[in-house]
Amino acid sequence: MTQGAGQEPVVRTATLRDFRVPPYARVPVQGHAPEPPYEAYGEPGSSIVEVATGHPGNAYPDDEPPEGYTPTERDLPVINRGDTVQVRVDPVPQPAAGGAEGPGPLFVVGDVHGYLDELLAALRAQGLIDENGVWAAGNARLWFLGDFTDRGPDGIGVIDLVMRLSAEAAAAGGYCKALMGNHELLLIGAKRFGDTPVSSGAGTATFQAAWLLNGGQKHDMDRLQDVHLQWMSRLDAVVAEDGHLLLHSDTTAYLEYGSTIEDVNDTVHEILNRNDADEVWDLFRKFTKRFAFRDEAAGPMAVQELLGTYGGGRIVHGHSPIPYLLGQVGTEDGEEGERPPVEGPHVYADGLAIAMDGGVTMAGKLLVVQLPLPA
Repeated sequence: MTQGAGQEPVVRTATLRDFRVPPYARVPVQGHAPEPPYEAYGEPGSSIVEVATGHPGNAYPDDEPPEGYTPTERDLPVINRGDTVQVRVDPVPQPAAGGAEGPGPLFVVGDVHGYLDELLAALRAQGLIDENGVWAAGNARLWFLGDFTDRGPDGIGVIDLVMRLSAEAAAAGGYCKALMGNHELLLIGAKRFGDTPVSSGAGTATFQAAWLLNGGQKHDMDRLQDVHLQWMSRLDAVVAEDGHLLLHSDTTAYLEYGSTIEDVNDTVHEILNRNDADEVWDLFRKFTKRFAFRDEAAGPMAVQELLGTYGGGRIVHGHSPIPYLLGQVGTEDGEEGERPPVEGPHVYADGLAIAMDGGVTMAGKLLVVQLPLPA
């Protein structure tokens, strides 16, 4: 329920933050080393990684996608912008070994959308996991910005990996954590409510239809278990780390759910716990909004409003693919523009916002970078 005038204040209750890891997710990942062909982004030794260019990844034998796999690419309104810049990420030191005093280096991961092999390759390139997919970064800190499933071939495999790494990182003195994305809300809604009609500004809608329209994969739904739903339902929506405000969506809608980070996260958890289809739909729709930071004049003001409320000096987000933000995919006149390769995170809004969705679902790049970015 959205907070507002005339409504009772939200009463915060204690919420469980631990990650439950199913037994089958505790086994190191085997057989996921990327195979040729590769496409290199950056010089050798750079933190710009080499990733397999084949899609949809190599998570299944003989490059055969799973039954029911339907890759999608949503058309989104894009304004062609030429006054924004991309920042190449310079080489960074390897994460400190476990047992070191103080917090380790901070890393963030953009939208994965089921591309498990691309994720494994990017994490290996940063030294965060070893060749067997086991946590190898000691006391490093790793945050995923949400959107683990849909569109790609192995969304449940991605969730299992993140759940397992969270336990391994904690044992090594670091951590691996994740934020709530709009696709987590969508998958939760599709599983809980199915074809139950919900109130929508465009008329009657259902989570099931919206999930399929936005790249929902049958094989993910078939493998979805209660432990996955419980884990997703407990994810926070906003977090502050080292002067960075981390969130999934480039929207100011978070302000509708509380004036502190704790308020926002507790309100989101309470909505999911109440299990009301209309409430969850409203939350999903608001977290699906995008482009609030892109306008030359209003964008920096929107970022500053969030930073002024929740703290931090920069926002780091996923959700809107960098090719969309740059106007490289789809233009106002409907023509396709050039699509140069994504080289790294996109810094914009007067340097106050960092976009981390490299567009892996459109043959872009899955980004894993260390914060803070070089000046």
